[in-house]
Amino acid sequence: MTIEILTAKWNVFWETLPSYGQDVVQGLLNTLQIAGFGFLLGLAIGALLALAKLLPPYRMWQRVLSRLADAYIALFRGTPIVAQLLIGWYFLKPLLGLDALTAETSCIIIFGLNSGAYVAEIMRGGILSVPKGQLEAGRALGLSYAGTMGRVILPQAFRNTLPTLGNELISLVKETSVVSFVGALDLYNAVTKVGSEHYEFMIPYLFLAVIYLVLILVITALLKLLEKQLRKRA
Repeated sequence: MTIEILTAKWNVFWETLPSYGQDVVQGLLNTLQIAGFGFLLGLAIGALLALAKLLPPYRMWQRVLSRLADAYIALFRGTPIVAQLLIGWYFLKPLLGLDALTAETSCIIIFGLNSGAYVAEIMRGGILSVPKGQLEAGRALGLSYAGTMGRVILPQAFRNTLPTLGNELISLVKETSVVSFVGALDLYNAVTKVGSEHYEFMIPYLFLAVIYLVLILVITALLKLLEKQLRKRA
């Protein structure tokens, strides 16, 4: 492919882009919101699931919670995110009467539920990496099991697993490209509209790849900065 052809394709794309500029900006914002809020929801769910899996199996309710956590993790790790989005949007939403739920909000919930299954295993590994003496010391100081976990163990586990949690966030950002299956506007969907104007997708997809690359580089830099700050406080 000659330089002239590439230049012509670029010119067509650049002339078309302003017409869809608002969609591209909104798609970028939606991508960040779905990945960001989905990750925060997944972080909360994952921490609870990890704690449930690590409950001492002394009582029936503790064993039941541990088994339920195992089932949850198996369900969301064993099915593709696209299937989860479609089931949530076309089956669970009307079944539960959530007609006012927007596609973007539905995606945040599904991404959060999905991420929670992966974060649970990450957090479980982080909790197990903390020396057992930390738990015993907390209990010896009069803290309850829950208090020791919340004040002593989880902060250390979070710091130990931050690089892996960062990888999960990065994966969510890239996985948002499938939310168009339920009609949500994301970065991929918005840029595809630009290519559809003249049925020319090479330059739009290259443009899309560059935007994703920049997003990932920025997120990586912010995570490294956060990791340094946490190390200073340790």
